[in-house]
Amino acid sequence: MRSWIEQTYRHARRVVVLIVGSTVVALGVALIFLPGPAFVVIPLGLAILAIEFAWARCWLKHIRDRIKPN
Repeated sequence: MRSWIEQTYRHARRVVVLIVGSTVVALGVALIFLPGPAFVVIPLGLAILAIEFAWARCWLKHIRDRIKPN
């Protein structure tokens, strides 16, 4: 069984990854309407989220498959 320190660290890391990744994705979505490289920023945010979340890994894989040249 994990100690409470390890559990707290794991939860804190997940929260930090969620906040940072979500902020980057939100910035990327804003860049769709503003001048900027949204097509770079959104996958970057998903890559940050994919560090801790499986759903973000699936979305990132889907995006990679769609932009992969034939």
